[in-house]
Amino acid sequence: MADTENMIDAAPDDLSPHYEPMGWHHWPEFPWLSYQFRRGLGETQEGGGAVSEHFLAASRMIPGDKESWHREYMTVAENNFARATEAESAGHIQTAINAYRRAADLYRQAEFHLEPDDPRRLPVFEKMEASSQGFLRHLNPPGEVVDIPYEDGKPICGYFVRAPFPGDRMPVLICFGGLDSIKDEMWFMQAHGALQRGISVLMVDLPGQGGTLRRHGLTARADTEVPVSACIDYLLTRDDVDADRIGCCGSSMGGYYAARAGCYEKRLAAVIAHGAIWSVHEMWGDKDDSFGLAMHIRWVMGGKTMAEALETAKAFTLEGHIGHMSCPFLVLHGGHDVLTVKAATQTYEAAVAEGVDATLRIVAPEETGAEHCQHDNPTLGQEILADWLADRFGIDQRALLKTAWAPLT
Repeated sequence: MADTENMIDAAPDDLSPHYEPMGWHHWPEFPWLSYQFRRGLGETQEGGGAVSEHFLAASRMIPGDKESWHREYMTVAENNFARATEAESAGHIQTAINAYRRAADLYRQAEFHLEPDDPRRLPVFEKMEASSQGFLRHLNPPGEVVDIPYEDGKPICGYFVRAPFPGDRMPVLICFGGLDSIKDEMWFMQAHGALQRGISVLMVDLPGQGGTLRRHGLTARADTEVPVSACIDYLLTRDDVDADRIGCCGSSMGGYYAARAGCYEKRLAAVIAHGAIWSVHEMWGDKDDSFGLAMHIRWVMGGKTMAEALETAKAFTLEGHIGHMSCPFLVLHGGHDVLTVKAATQTYEAAVAEGVDATLRIVAPEETGAEHCQHDNPTLGQEILADWLADRFGIDQRALLKTAWAPLT
């Protein structure tokens, strides 16, 4: 486990590209850019671009320059989108699926550092959504674009993908991110692993995330059981969902969102904090507007300054709530998480003290996956969380894989 907490702003002594316990540091003097590059690089193994594409883009960037980051990631994203549409027109559907999936994650990289009011931000985000929808519609069974009723004229944006196995009603995992991760990234962090194990997925942008923030202006809320309840209400309208086996998983700040929802939404059969957060304010409380995530924090929390955003963040705590959880709870955390490690044990110990059926899994550097949300090895993170969930849902994976409806790409 890391000896220090929340040290991502500190550049290491070695400023040459090198490997550390939490993964590859491409530009050590620019730790936030190195972190985001590491995140994208890890997602290549789940189809989010190719390793060579990420290194090609990086080789053409001006180190530390976010405009060049946007430009070079747009280039490789557009190349993939063009290849996908050409392949789709030619009937080369597997190639189209692959290229659309790469484009989706590369557009996410291109959009990441743009300011909220940058006129390019929403169009790039929607190009990413078009890419996600491009590969989802060709899955067997095909993924669905859904708008989940939430506020008048302001739905929760999401994708539903049925697990590719026989059965009338399937278990479901509601997948969501945190401060800056969005429904379109959930394939690379949570959803793919669940689908491989016979669990359908509903990937959503909660308030403060993705399209729900960008199109509808809905900022984050502490009582996340409210939007998660809306997601469950939607799932229960479907005839292919097992109402007794619905879980939710939140990554990064979503670790707080998922745990909080699990405290009060009693229709949840399991909850996963993929990166635990005990108190958002405790994690960020001494940060100012120079902090590397300040732009996202202000935007997501609806504050004009970090001071305003952090005042709102005081309500985002599990203190006084965790004892209300009655379903099984997994805390999955990287042992060298660049943001914080202590929140994992703090959350787990508080849950156990309240009688919650909680499991703690810290991922060590020797395994890889010791980074925040296993960004350096997201496949490992998905294996851990999806196997835990499959066990809780009583899924016999040996039997399941003999009854596949169709291969899941």
